[in-house]
Amino acid sequence: MKKKETILVIGAGGQIGTELIVELRRIYGSSSVIAADIKTPGYEVFEGGPYEILDVLDHRRLYEIIKKHKPSQIYLLAALLSSTAEQNPAFGWKLNVNGLFNILEIASKRKIQKIFWPSSIAVFGPNTPKVNTPQFTITEPSTVYGISKLAGERWCEYYYRKHNIDIRSLRYPGLIGHKSQPGGGTTDYAVHIFHEALIKKSYRCFLNKNSALPMMYMPDAIRGTIELMEAQSERISVRSSYNIAAMSFSPKDLANEIETHITGFKISYKPDHRQKYADSWPVSIDDSFSKNDWGWKPKFNLKKMTSDMIHNMKKN
Repeated sequence: MKKKETILVIGAGGQIGTELIVELRRIYGSSSVIAADIKTPGYEVFEGGPYEILDVLDHRRLYEIIKKHKPSQIYLLAALLSSTAEQNPAFGWKLNVNGLFNILEIASKRKIQKIFWPSSIAVFGPNTPKVNTPQFTITEPSTVYGISKLAGERWCEYYYRKHNIDIRSLRYPGLIGHKSQPGGGTTDYAVHIFHEALIKKSYRCFLNKNSALPMMYMPDAIRGTIELMEAQSERISVRSSYNIAAMSFSPKDLANEIETHITGFKISYKPDHRQKYADSWPVSIDDSFSKNDWGWKPKFNLKKMTSDMIHNMKKN
């Protein structure tokens, strides 16, 4: 077990939180990791250790919980994703930016050693180089989600420079995991397709067949997040958000791989409003800063991820 830490995970019931909280409790001990969410999460998160009901926009309640538990680390995962944020832009901005701002303001007044906040490839836009997108490049997002994440990156770097807050961040690609249902993200087809393949042996995709996007399997995302947080502070050169990558594939590529495991699986395509979001994002990511600064290296490619997803979904 690692050295004594008290860790608060806000948004613990979401796609990332449900798996991150379990791994953090394994590493640091169940009683040292507090899960917090606006709603009661699943059994594994709820029963596995301390839990608090929390709306991150409720500054008073947030302050009470931080005062009560005195966390040395905070992971802020609460957010409204790309498609759902487009349906309610005002709330998407409020949750994604004001929630972060609440944490940063409290951190500037209380002793919190480290903060993790996730950004996204959505910070890039139609004018960004799409192949091997660099760490430092044009960021002109065309979605509410991307705009809010870009603003959050700037606030993170500002509070690091102004208040010396050790905040760390990753620009997650599309994330694929078997422990939670797909949310409202554009890349969530790559989760939903597995559910439909196993139940119906068919899937209608809301992106076109050749829309290649950067993706990552959840075990890699969880490991990469914790490795970033455990890295020595002097090794962290990017205080906005790090590019991080694992694999890139299209719906057609994923469907072809699934067909090797599920005989008779068929996919059809009916692109909707999410296609324009996908069209504005990179095809592949240059994550050399993550590799050089803190040793990032993915373990899963498309073939290995697909096999593991199907194995675990059948088992569960």
